[in-house]
Amino acid sequence: MRIGVIGAGVAGSLVVDALRKAPGVSVKGFERVARGGHEEAGTGLNVGPNAMKALRLHAPEAHDRLRAVSLPWESWFIDMVDGTRVFDIQLSQVAEEPGIRLAWAELYRQLRTPVNDHFAFQHTLVALEEDAAGRLVPVFKTGAGETVRDGGFDLLIAGDGRYSALRMATIGPLEVEFMGVGMWRLLVPDASDCPYQDYGQWFHRNNRLLSYRLPGGAAYIAGSFGLETPDGEILPEHRTAQYQRSLFDPDEGAPCAAVAWMQKQIEPLFDDIHWARLQVSPLEREAANGRVLFLGDSAHAMVPTLGQGATQAIEDGTIAGTILARGGSLADIGKARNERVSFVRQFSADASDTILPGTDAAEGSREKMGPAFMAKLRRLYTDVPGPDDLI
Repeated sequence: MRIGVIGAGVAGSLVVDALRKAPGVSVKGFERVARGGHEEAGTGLNVGPNAMKALRLHAPEAHDRLRAVSLPWESWFIDMVDGTRVFDIQLSQVAEEPGIRLAWAELYRQLRTPVNDHFAFQHTLVALEEDAAGRLVPVFKTGAGETVRDGGFDLLIAGDGRYSALRMATIGPLEVEFMGVGMWRLLVPDASDCPYQDYGQWFHRNNRLLSYRLPGGAAYIAGSFGLETPDGEILPEHRTAQYQRSLFDPDEGAPCAAVAWMQKQIEPLFDDIHWARLQVSPLEREAANGRVLFLGDSAHAMVPTLGQGATQAIEDGTIAGTILARGGSLADIGKARNERVSFVRQFSADASDTILPGTDAAEGSREKMGPAFMAKLRRLYTDVPGPDDLI
């Protein structure tokens, strides 16, 4: 079986790693950026305990590499901007092992290290054709401007993210639902005076700051704020340091030390902020009569509230890789993943209630300390099948 993987992202790299030594499988990957081209990518991320369990069970070498270059994610607290605590847990209460905190660039580096030689870099997918046997033939534009084909593939796997070119070529434009929340993220390279360590959130009304420290003395900060309508735009007046700082000023008194520190970082690093809007898109697992498989964000972009974007891409890549390496089908992958992903998507959306305009963030956060939320969090972090649970 000849398998082509579009995108050397999280899921794409993991599935190539799982298939590169599988008997009866020939796998080749294609990535639009140059080799090493994501080494300064993005900001930071937290990878959930469920992803680490998936790696431990299916890709233990990758698990150990990531542990070695990251900081553990062991706790989660929520404060109001004046420092009043409304939520506080240790992940050991609901998970089998900690999550991790690291830079996006480091995640890419570690997952690509074993599979770089299986990818053709600077290959951008521009079209799909079929050969005489009915196999899909991807057409690429190289970094040198050449149009190239690499023959037919029995299966193409989309690992090229939320705006997947392979998804666009097979099922059309992405359907997006916006939720009326603007978001930004920022990397603080020197956080030596940062007054906190692990994963925290801070609310003023429904405006939220989220932050944690990263390896190498850096810190990640993300902000969210309400827009005028569910599909409203982030306006120019929102994109100012003064406006963003003001969103997190308490009604009375001064902000706590953590919030004051984050506010202080906004202005000098403002030009480095990445902006987005909270959005979801429908789950799509396959296309082209079973000749295309979607993994990660190309299959199921979801809200980032519970940090499950890259985490679910890791689950997808490891579990799909195990199934395909054993000769399993796309139906087997759907059976192993679709119900699980639907639960994670809905749970993440429900957990976003506190950042939606008009809700009570303090009360909503306190309710999350209750047994119902904790039971779902335990299911999220532990309900990951091992190799013996699959076909």
